Amino acid sequence: MKKSLSGITCLLTIGLLFTYIGFQMGAPEMLNTIMRTAHDLLLNTVFYLMGICVITGAIGKLFVEFGVTDLLEKMLRPMMRPLFNLPGVASLGAVMTFLSDNPAIISLSKDRRFSSYFKKYQFISLTNFGTAFGMGLIVIIFMIGHGYFVEPLLGLAGAFIGCIISTRLMQHFVIKACPQYETEQVTVVETVAEEQEETETKSLFLRILNSLLDGGRTGVDVGIAIIPGVLIISTFVMILTFGPGAGGTYTGKAYEGIELLPLLANKIDWLFRIVFGFTDPHQVAFPITALGAVGAALSLVPNFVAQGWVDGNAIAVFTAIGMCWSGYLSTHTAMLDSLGYRELTSKAIIAHTFGGLGAGISAHWLYLLFAWLS
Repeated sequence: MKKSLSGITCLLTIGLLFTYIGFQMGAPEMLNTIMRTAHDLLLNTVFYLMGICVITGAIGKLFVEFGVTDLLEKMLRPMMRPLFNLPGVASLGAVMTFLSDNPAIISLSKDRRFSSYFKKYQFISLTNFGTAFGMGLIVIIFMIGHGYFVEPLLGLAGAFIGCIISTRLMQHFVIKACPQYETEQVTVVETVAEEQEETETKSLFLRILNSLLDGGRTGVDVGIAIIPGVLIISTFVMILTFGPGAGGTYTGKAYEGIELLPLLANKIDWLFRIVFGFTDPHQVAFPITALGAVGAALSLVPNFVAQGWVDGNAIAVFTAIGMCWSGYLSTHTAMLDSLGYRELTSKAIIAHTFGGLGAGISAHWLYLLFAWLS
């Protein structure tokens, strides 16, 4: 009976949604717009993002091979305890997720030596801590590629502040729900098979070549992984964000829509101006999309730039929210399940929601300070 009700609810919801969109656009135009938008996103956005993923993946692997990651970890280690209330080794997780994606913190936490430094409440908060830096290098390079340099760095600072909020708040929630975790050490952790060290000495050329190719291959995997989010989520969000074609008519071309999100955003436009400094109601589509997938959110930026809907403040806020949230609604459940604390998923999501908001607000005020000083 429950399955039947669930199926009926699903059909009614989808039917009402597409009926609403089709009533305004026309059924043929709606279907053509959906397919052409998805096709254009695949060719002009996904492959561009995949190119960035391949390059950053190669750079990240090169950093690991030649000790740059260890150097960064040593530089960041002193600030872990006072800012995040985490052991110094947690800085390695920040570096790894910044160079790759959220799940890197999980593979790292499976290492018994790494996890032995943590109390349980700290260990659980690694989900929030790692997510706040996920795909950071990709987000920043993507924004720089669209002509902005200082703004993405301000966004990085905002994401850093958001990470502090999210991590500390998650630790508070965990201790309140499970007080014993404040003193219990992490002991039972599944250990990943350690890679055997190669005894043969490789030449410098081979080390560089293998690092670049292996990292690039990882970038291809990330690029493929973002395809569903970009094509499904972004297409849907764009239909709800953009308006009709030239002359106010629907022609079935890519990137036409019903402008529902800007209409709703206009109702509380004053709030977004105060909180994030948004100057256009279309900008609200980015943080909404970043909830599910940061790759999908990034795909909105080229069209926003082309339409003149973004400014330096928006780029700073987009970078901060894109990094800090980085699709946490679609990853936190799997990440906490992997750690063995699935029951705390709702607390992690609540904490990270506030963290992302804090990141966006911080980036906005940092941009205002930068604009005032310059």
